[in-house]
Amino acid sequence: MEIINKIGRRKTSVARIYMSPGNGVITVNNRSLEVYFPFDLHQIVVKQPLALVGVDGNYDIKINVDGGGSTGQAEASRMAISRALCEFDIEHRGALKKEGFLTRDPRMVERKKPGRKKARRKFQFSKR
Repeated sequence: MEIINKIGRRKTSVARIYMSPGNGVITVNNRSLEVYFPFDLHQIVVKQPLALVGVDGNYDIKINVDGGGSTGQAEASRMAISRALCEFDIEHRGALKKEGFLTRDPRMVERKKPGRKKARRKFQFSKR
């Protein structure tokens, strides 16, 4: 039984997955997918690569996710699952690449600068 280990990232979230052939059980931080991501949209995002290539329910996936918010964690998990699917079958790569699931989203929060209120917001100017 082959187990694939991959990492996906989004913003400050990091998702490490362990994927093996099975019956479609997805656990996130030792909890079921529905418990960890109660919002339906996040569950759909995590399952997108599996549904796209038509292997939904064929793999058991254990996800360890850390950092960031729920959307970033869901998208990091999606990237890791996509990378693992490519390793199981190289034929999936074209479809996943076309949807953008294999591309690392480089957008990060801009750091706060000294002498400013936020990253770009200046303090209110007072003439008198």
